[in-house]
Amino acid sequence: MTITARISVDGLGGDFAPQVVMEGIALALGRDAELSVLATGPQADLEELASRLPQEQAARLDRYSTTEIITMGEHPAQAVRAKKDSSLVVAARLVKEGAADGFFSAGSTGACLAAGTLIVGRIRGVIRPAIATILPGTTPTVFLDTGANAEVKPEYLLQFAHMGAAYARAVLDVAQPRIALLNIGEEETKGSAQAQESYALLRDQAPGFIGNVEGRDLLTGAADVIVTDGFSGNITLKTLEGASSFILKQLKVALMSSTTSKLAALALRKQFADLKGRLDPDRYGGAPLLGVSGLVCIGHGSSSAEAICAGILTTAKAVRGRVVAQITTQVAPVAS
Repeated sequence: MTITARISVDGLGGDFAPQVVMEGIALALGRDAELSVLATGPQADLEELASRLPQEQAARLDRYSTTEIITMGEHPAQAVRAKKDSSLVVAARLVKEGAADGFFSAGSTGACLAAGTLIVGRIRGVIRPAIATILPGTTPTVFLDTGANAEVKPEYLLQFAHMGAAYARAVLDVAQPRIALLNIGEEETKGSAQAQESYALLRDQAPGFIGNVEGRDLLTGAADVIVTDGFSGNITLKTLEGASSFILKQLKVALMSSTTSKLAALALRKQFADLKGRLDPDRYGGAPLLGVSGLVCIGHGSSSAEAICAGILTTAKAVRGRVVAQITTQVAPVAS
């Protein structure tokens, strides 16, 4: 048995944990024969999961019984420091100790950020870790930062560009990622003084930099990696998610409005299913916190079992793509 990725999973992370998380773990083990999962959570739930897995899959499941949980309403850093035996903290500690290559949680985003920086630790030379999200579109695009850093400096954005490019190579299989800066216009003189300074730095030090892109370019495949600050990035991401959900709902209403439109919907059901799949925010299952010394992937709190599975498998693919090693070799020289 060859194990190429060891992923620790927070068994109590998410709105529907632990049941949905355990189901997601089972799906991931069934779909990836070279995956090992280190699951944390209540002993009874871990034992129940192990009991229903086929023998081969059960052999790739390690169980770590925990007694505490970090809830969404708690102060993230305080909870991470205080609850040493929480499922999230133990999952992060397994990465720090080298037992796991990365960890996945659909729990509190703030707590995942705190665990990533306080427990797993930053890669030497990384100023600020960033959350990267894969946007759907003509071709997928790595978009960062989407919430970790409300305020940035040009040198942060340069590091985001290098980290996003490493992730694009590993997860999207893009050999030479095209990198762009989100701005209010394409010209290098557009935007604030900071935006113009960031443009100059990226132009000089980010291989593959193609210039500015605007909000309308996010889903067109104009770039493989788009960088911005976490404040703008988070607002942009939530706007896209809300808009896509609204459009899909209104499309469904329109298609169900008459017999003729229902027949048209029936004829095009495969195409509509493909479109819905491309726009599904759970397609990759989560967003990685790039810049820490082990893979940390954060899922939606409302994740389904399929989304949990996708998040685990995406984390494993990033491990196999040596994202952390790539970031280490690319960012450290720039920072020195």
